[in-house]
Amino acid sequence: MSDAEAVGRERGPSEDVPTTSEAIDSPLLEVEGLRKEFGGVTAVDGASFRVAPGSFTGLIGPNGAGKSTTFNCITGIHDPTAGTVRFDGRDVTGLPPYALAERGLVRTFQIARELSEMTVLENVMLAPPGQVGESAIRAVLPGLREEVERDEADVVEEAWETLSFFEIDHLAHENAGNLSGGQRKLLEMARVLMTDPEMVLLDEPLAGVNPTLEEKLLDRIDELRREGLTFLLVEHDMDVIMEHCEHIIVMHQGRVLAEGDAETVQRDERVLEAYLGGDV
Repeated sequence: MSDAEAVGRERGPSEDVPTTSEAIDSPLLEVEGLRKEFGGVTAVDGASFRVAPGSFTGLIGPNGAGKSTTFNCITGIHDPTAGTVRFDGRDVTGLPPYALAERGLVRTFQIARELSEMTVLENVMLAPPGQVGESAIRAVLPGLREEVERDEADVVEEAWETLSFFEIDHLAHENAGNLSGGQRKLLEMARVLMTDPEMVLLDEPLAGVNPTLEEKLLDRIDELRREGLTFLLVEHDMDVIMEHCEHIIVMHQGRVLAEGDAETVQRDERVLEAYLGGDV
């Protein structure tokens, strides 16, 4: 059994990555006419795109293209001014982050948001939904107390397996605030995985990460993708995008400028002009 399988998610067997046509016909995530205004500034201006289930899709664009705002609108950080977000066929536009997480749509942040005064293990154990939890009644009644103990034992076991998968189990009892930047990114991914997601939006997951941890994180993401998890990635490292993403969406001035595989995007003169400026 692979480390990814040991984490406990029940996913189908590894299959070939969905093609662009499959993304169009049966997307897991569908963004249609998304618009976000801040006062007189339009940060996202009618963006539309689709993400296929089980894919590793890149979302790129020059600074100010609207990528982060798009992420924030999809994941409930901002309420869109207009447009629709559908996940797994359901309209989830404007739902708060916790409601989206319950449906299997979660995200990471460019700056990891660990609970610094808690241990790495405790950070991970907080993530699973539907935990029984303790109460005065459960502490007194034997049957309910045993239920809490069984639930906690299951969470602890899954937490250790997840930390092992990301190779940070040796840091389990370290306060999260003492971790390096790269280790915090691995911890954030471990917490995300503990929510049993269907899709993860990654916001600059490699920013500030040294090459060794970068390779480790990319290996884990690729393994999880092969197990059936879907990823949408915002990343400024074009080498990573072109080498790892089978489908790439390019934004410019709040709109989707182009999309396709790496070769198609690299040959698109509109993309070159957006990044380099002027006529090509």
